[in-house]
Amino acid sequence: MSSAVLTRIEQRGRLSAADWEQAALDAIADQGVSAVAVEPLARRLGVTKGSFYWHFPTREALLKSALERWEHQDEEEFVQVQPISDPKERLRELFRRTSREMQSHVVYSALLRALDNPIVQPVMSRVSQRRIDFLTIAYRQSGLDRSAASYRARLAYAAYAGFLQLSLQLGLPRLSHAEFDGYVDHAIATLIPG
Repeated sequence: MSSAVLTRIEQRGRLSAADWEQAALDAIADQGVSAVAVEPLARRLGVTKGSFYWHFPTREALLKSALERWEHQDEEEFVQVQPISDPKERLRELFRRTSREMQSHVVYSALLRALDNPIVQPVMSRVSQRRIDFLTIAYRQSGLDRSAASYRARLAYAAYAGFLQLSLQLGLPRLSHAEFDGYVDHAIATLIPG
């Protein structure tokens, strides 16, 4: 957690449930779902465990709440491009936005490794379905028939998930900024019908 965030927390004098949720998401991004544990998070936030129990009865309640927060933030990314009337431009903007480095991608990648967790699995199913539905609708509006739109949406989503896995899980060398921009442009040209 950044010193600016800790300073804001200290200035308020009391941690909120949102502070704990964000700390849990930070822990997931850093070390995976198993890192969401009360004592380490309390140390990270510089407070006692009592602060945690003021907001959450259990670790599972915190994990569920943190993942709901992440899911809501993820949904906002799609809502922001929704008003773009041209479906191809909407897809291009979405691809550009999601190509930026964001903690949300790191959390997503960590959650993929924890699909056996009964709290994680339904969240990931909802997020994935919502993303695929959004893509399918945009591809349909771009002129693809129902089947082609569905296939293209799955392909685009698989490209996103696969790129994260290659980068974050397998640790392949990072692309330079120019190479990455070229990759994003190529993905857009490949995945969005002309």
